[in-house]
Parts: sequence; C-alpha cells; structure tokens
Amino acid sequence: MSLIDDLPLFLQISKKIEDDIIYGHFPPGTKLNEAELCERYSVSRTPIREALKLLSSEGLVEIRPRRGAIVPTLDVVTLCEMFEVMAQLEGMCGRLAARRINEAEKTQLVALHELCEAYLLEDNPEDYYEANRKFHFFLYQLSHNGFLIEQASNLHNRLHPYRRLQLRVSNRMRHSFKEHQEILDAIINHDEDLAENVLKAHVSVQGHKFTDLIASMNLNEN
Repeated sequence: MSLIDDLPLFLQISKKIEDDIIYGHFPPGTKLNEAELCERYSVSRTPIREALKLLSSEGLVEIRPRRGAIVPTLDVVTLCEMFEVMAQLEGMCGRLAARRINEAEKTQLVALHELCEAYLLEDNPEDYYEANRKFHFFLYQLSHNGFLIEQASNLHNRLHPYRRLQLRVSNRMRHSFKEHQEILDAIINHDEDLAENVLKAHVSVQGHKFTDLIASMNLNEN
C-alpha cells in the first residue's frame, strides 16, 4: 500500500504544488490563482485552500491580504542556516535517544527502518520520504524531552519540502538508508556520542545536497 495514496487529498495536492514551485513552474513572485490551481490539479477549491495554508506555514508560500497566495523569493542562505540548526537539534535528539530508549521503542525503531527499506527496494522516493519522516519524528520522540520534540518537529516541518526534494538527487535515497542504519545501530547500542554525530552528519549532508540541487536547477534569488 502506498503511503502517498493514504494521505489526505490536500496533502497530496500540497506535494504537487511544492514540486511546481521548486522546479520552477511557479517562479518567485507568481500569484497562485485558486481557480487555475483547481484546473491544473483537477480538484475543488477546498483542498487547494488547505494545501496553500499548509505551504504558507512552511514558508513555501506567502498569503497576503487582498493579494492571495504568492510564491516568495527563494532565500538559499536562510535555508542553509536552517539546515545547520536542524542538524544540531537532531544530534541532540540522537544523543538523548541513545541514553533513554527502551526495548519496546527499539522494536518500533527497527520496524520504521524496515519500512524505509521496503520503499528503497521499490525505488519509490515519494513513499520512502513518508517512511523517512516517520523514522525521524520517532527519533524526536525517543529523546523524551517535550521542548526538544516540539522544536525539532517544527523546524522539520518547515524544511520538509526541501528534505523531500533532496532524495531525488542521484543515489541519495540509498545513501540515506545507509545512514539510517548507522543511526539505528548507534541508538540501539546506547552509543550517545556516535548517535549524535551520525545524525548531525546525516542532516548536514541533506543541506549540502540541497544546495547542489539548487545550483543545478538555476534557482537564483531575483
């Protein structure tokens, strides 16, 4: 069963709008007309509006009074800074997870890792990404630190369109899974230093890969 097909319609539409923004169909400054979006994606206004609200919360769209939804200018520097912070937050989660994980949680973490493997073997980046998100959000929960879980989850949600995009870089999905194995082993073995370091490296790679992809797509700030 595809994880994408199980998502609510507005989430499926949000991913399509993400792609059209990131790949340049809707360049910075474009006004996103609801009627045109309805026609493009063959849906009613309700999922379009819900998708735009979600994308606005993630910073990929700006909703302005009397002007509607607009694609903002892409700020690559800010994105790279956000990836730097994300790497530190996930590293903290990894350290605490390695210290605090229990046996039942180890079983859950392994199951999420195996779900990622299933979609890797299918060469299915979209469902791999959804399984990947489940893996990372569970890592945050394993920290057993409510404030850290909240901060890591919020920043993950803001960065998720770009984390999703970087999986399309050649061989990135396979490398991602290999890095997940290293993260899993470190946490299950209660190796706090290693868990922190491999998670930092894992997220930092995403930032670098994203920058490479931006350069290859010629998405420059206007």
